Amino acid sequence: MRYESSTTSVSWIPSEAIPGMMRLPFDLGPVHYDDPPGDRLPDIPTLSRSGAVRFINDLRAWVEVENGLIVDHGNSGRGWIGKTKLGFGSRKILFSAIGMPDLRSEPEAGKLSVRFVQTSGGRPAMPLPRKLNRPPFVQIVPPLVWTTLALTIKADGSSKAEVIGASPFPRHWIYDDAGRLANKVAVTDFKSWSGDIFGERTPWGAEDSPAFVTEVETALERELSQTIMRGGAKPKVRKLKTGEALVEQGEAGDERKQDEVDRQRNDSDPIIHQRPQASKRRPRVPQRRFRLVYVRRIWHATFPKVKPSGIAVLRASCVS
Repeated sequence: MRYESSTTSVSWIPSEAIPGMMRLPFDLGPVHYDDPPGDRLPDIPTLSRSGAVRFINDLRAWVEVENGLIVDHGNSGRGWIGKTKLGFGSRKILFSAIGMPDLRSEPEAGKLSVRFVQTSGGRPAMPLPRKLNRPPFVQIVPPLVWTTLALTIKADGSSKAEVIGASPFPRHWIYDDAGRLANKVAVTDFKSWSGDIFGERTPWGAEDSPAFVTEVETALERELSQTIMRGGAKPKVRKLKTGEALVEQGEAGDERKQDEVDRQRNDSDPIIHQRPQASKRRPRVPQRRFRLVYVRRIWHATFPKVKPSGIAVLRASCVS
């Protein structure tokens, strides 16, 4: 009996993910942000050629089982490097990114399970002049992007997927064997990626970067996020320092705020357990990947930040 399984990461650049002067090419038009991938994984070769995503890591593997024991195994996955769109308006040219060789360690094979590991990625095709946090302190060659996926297949046919490493940038979404959006690498850190990810600090050097994986949001949450970040009205993006509160107990306002993923301390987690003091009630949305906070009402909780974070603020009247 042969059992097959897979896990796939799709990597893309969300809006407002690039800070400071580095975002000018995105704001002016020649370089673009990406729309979020869908809930279902489309045809991978077509997606990689479309320019809609940056790269795809597709880990596929199988085991052969006889009399309840694994007698053979193998993998057939690979990395797919996307294309970068450059241009203005509808006139855009696609440039292929530069792929790195896929890395596959020897599978951890036993009679009852086999664990496969695959790293795939590459670098953008365009130069990226920037300052570095360590020697040589200046570099033109862009940093590498990647994900490192693991897949364990058991003799009973069950499987478990893991994200054991990823570049801090761009954003990585994880799809299961059925092609459904399952998890996400939560942190998108352009500053760390552009200043630290080179040389030994890549899987092709000597280090991988650990990945903080979160649950996927509901379809409604993703729709709200898309409306706030890429709707008609442009949100105001501001930074919160460590210890600064996102909202305070008793605070009232007329804004909706989208918070970067963060481990926060608050009076009750998740936010849906907070009951606002207001006569005009709105449907409450489960909070997972993004914390969409309705500040029109008065909250019975304070949400302090335990790490620096970005907040997108939009007036409630701009979101129906």
